[in-house]
Amino acid sequence: MLTPSHPPQVIAVPLTFVEQDLQPCNTLGLSARALTAILDDEADIPDLHRALAATDGAEPSLFVLGGGSNVVMDARPRHRVLRVALQGVRLWRETATHWIVEAAAGESWHGFVSHCLAHGWPGLENLALIPGTVGAAPVQNIGAYGVELADRLHSVVAWNLQVGRQYELSLQDCQFAYRDSLFKRANAGCWLIVRVRVALPKQWVPRLEYPDLQQHPFLSTRQNMRADVGDATQPSASAESCPGPTPIQIFEAVCEIRRRKLPDPAVLGNAGSFFKNPLIPVAQAQSLQLRFPDLRVYPQSDGRAKLAAGWLIEHAGWKGKRLGPVGMHERQALVLVNHGGATTEDVLALAGAVRRDVQARFGVELEQEPVWLD
Repeated sequence: MLTPSHPPQVIAVPLTFVEQDLQPCNTLGLSARALTAILDDEADIPDLHRALAATDGAEPSLFVLGGGSNVVMDARPRHRVLRVALQGVRLWRETATHWIVEAAAGESWHGFVSHCLAHGWPGLENLALIPGTVGAAPVQNIGAYGVELADRLHSVVAWNLQVGRQYELSLQDCQFAYRDSLFKRANAGCWLIVRVRVALPKQWVPRLEYPDLQQHPFLSTRQNMRADVGDATQPSASAESCPGPTPIQIFEAVCEIRRRKLPDPAVLGNAGSFFKNPLIPVAQAQSLQLRFPDLRVYPQSDGRAKLAAGWLIEHAGWKGKRLGPVGMHERQALVLVNHGGATTEDVLALAGAVRRDVQARFGVELEQEPVWLD
């Protein structure tokens, strides 16, 4: 059940929307211009709601932009853009079992992960180096190396701009699924996330199920050493004294893997993983494995099977292949890259070609992961 909460009662200065070049604000590096405002004070939100209601009626034509790392932009979007720059991290509450840490939506996600580890609050280390902001994390239910935000989320504080009220949303309220949430579904454009709270366990257990972590030379050695001496589920306070990997070591390994596998957007424009890993019936996955024994299949708790989209794209012939100024990355076929000067139409053309070839070869439909700003 959505719980209304009380925003700070401060007199706000009205936000002003001005036309802005958004190419520096999206990691794919697409040229775009739109009416844009910057939100750096929660006290401005009631005024924002009134302005939107006066011009848009029931449905605000507003696009909330975080770090721009998971978005594909049209050259002239019809939506107004709100760049969220809210800052601040604090220990919101401590229980016998968890530290509940709150971060403002404009904080860097990776910076937040680093902050928590520096303060001795483990649990987010597998999600290190994911680009973007804290406020964008619940929208996608970000995940990597065996952990999703849903595994750690306590609550989200968000405004519904359609009704002009602030709510505290529980884990259940957020309706998380694989790369999906309440914030991407019906009336998604009405939500403005202002703060995110995560519950980090005091009895920390390393999450090393993901193959890349199991195969990482340093982590696999440490894990084998821990197995030799016994208990592998030590709390963070004593993690340094046992031979198994610590939260910091997992954090460093994840960063090393990501830097090795994924292109730096500052060097080569990209929006990270461009397609979701498809979920299909188990029978279909088993049939595909008979034809393609190397196909990576991950059984899911709901009875379906998840396939590695990067493997499908690579074996459809697209790894390292270009179509004009865009292409699929040479080391990670799941990442669509902008080699320079690409337009939205170029991205659409390549994404469509990849989808068609994967469908033709494997009978599997790929779904785009980044959201559209149109």
